[in-house]
Amino acid sequence: MVPQALIFDVDGTLAETERDGHRVAFNQTFAAAGLSWHWSETLYGQLLEIPGGKERIAHYLDQYCPPQDPRLPPQADRPAWIAALHQDKTQRYGQIIRQGCLKPRPGVLRLIQEARSAGVRLAIATTSALPNALAVLETALAPDAPHWFEVIAAGDIVAAKKPDPAIYHYVLQQLQLSPQACLVIEDSAQGLQAATAAGLTTLITTNAYTQHQDFSAAQWVLSDLGEPQRPCTVIRGSLGDPPYVSLDRLWFS
Repeated sequence: MVPQALIFDVDGTLAETERDGHRVAFNQTFAAAGLSWHWSETLYGQLLEIPGGKERIAHYLDQYCPPQDPRLPPQADRPAWIAALHQDKTQRYGQIIRQGCLKPRPGVLRLIQEARSAGVRLAIATTSALPNALAVLETALAPDAPHWFEVIAAGDIVAAKKPDPAIYHYVLQQLQLSPQACLVIEDSAQGLQAATAAGLTTLITTNAYTQHQDFSAAQWVLSDLGEPQRPCTVIRGSLGDPPYVSLDRLWFS
């Protein structure tokens, strides 16, 4: 059947935002706070295994920072300190995104427009903070793009982050659809695990940070969504020839 709804992740799925967006905003925030931390491209790729910005900072503190560092607050004060850091990072990220020329990944805008024309419902499920997600939608897609999505589930709207399926359960509840009626478009193993645990069929578009992850549970694994004149690379699944994603090619049972 053709899906009744498409549920999109944001970072790395709708646009390439991690390396030159989130990572840069984190480093700007650390410098402004007087911290000597610097997340290189390689280190950030490793930290992406931890879903959620606040969770990423907490993990870095635990794994990379001496516990007696005088620049760090006492253990009891760290949750509030991390939250403040992350709030500053969110503001800086929004500025970076809106100042730059963020482009959607190949095929994203075409598929969304096709879905809207066909009456297929649209939703977002992301661990990114809501202001960050809105900035990507407004910049990479269109200023009114947030209104295209019936549900935008972001940030701390659920307590547990991907790979926990909570955010997908929330989206399904809001859409009042069964998992079998929806298709998820993700870019990471954590996202795939979350969607699969919620019973959802998933299409993966890989990126530089996720291309070597385990996507064996996905229905399709592609380099991107592709365009008729710019086909994608098919890693898993079948799309026809030339390979690109469109609604009439997304049959699943």
